[in-house]
Amino acid sequence: MRIAQPKPFFFEAGKRAVLLLHGFTGNSSDVRMLGRFLEKNGYTSLAPHYKGHGVPPEELIHTGPSDWWKDVMRGYDQLKSAGYEEIAVAGLSLGGVFSLKLGYTVPVKGIVTMCAPMTMKTTELMFEGVLKYARDYKRYEGKDTSHIEEEVEELQKQSMEGLSDLRKLIYDVRNHIDHVYAPLFAVQGRQDTVIDVNSANIIHDEVESFEKQIKWYEKSGHVITLDQEKEQLHEDILEFLQSLEWQV
Repeated sequence: MRIAQPKPFFFEAGKRAVLLLHGFTGNSSDVRMLGRFLEKNGYTSLAPHYKGHGVPPEELIHTGPSDWWKDVMRGYDQLKSAGYEEIAVAGLSLGGVFSLKLGYTVPVKGIVTMCAPMTMKTTELMFEGVLKYARDYKRYEGKDTSHIEEEVEELQKQSMEGLSDLRKLIYDVRNHIDHVYAPLFAVQGRQDTVIDVNSANIIHDEVESFEKQIKWYEKSGHVITLDQEKEQLHEDILEFLQSLEWQV
């Protein structure tokens, strides 16, 4: 059965732009509702896909952070090329890590990190997450359980070299977040079992941003953009964006 693949999106509205970044093994659907909400409130948003994401897991395992970072920068450059001079960035999980990296690499108006890790589990545990993605993806394709397990077993025989690079990326960004000066809004779900929730405190405490805030969402887990407090999250992100000193 052919399935409709999620696609990157570019919702053009006002002159203020927000780059929206999804998480590891995620895709643009993680941030699509947020993008539509921002569009209704006059903000342009663009959400790229990282290489190997939103496609079969057999493609994902041959990619890594250097590929994904190129896609982040392409998204930023696409907004610049379209005439958007002022760009804020909001990222979920790995997208939040990339948002911080953008913050000390290129000019950004403001940064929203959502459930962004500053530590990482072992690569073996991360690979279990890849296998879960594989099962979910193949189930969505309509494959039966025995066929799914056969294909996942084949995947298990391989490794994903990019996971060790992902670990290095997270710790490298953590070591450089004191180079971040843009206004920051750190978001964390209290029920998040995927990452160490203290990462939000590390981000908030160690960035050098003069304007920074942190908020805990008591009922939300890791994919906070799709959880039960998403409407409140939308409003809080909008309030943060409205507080920035846009020139347009």
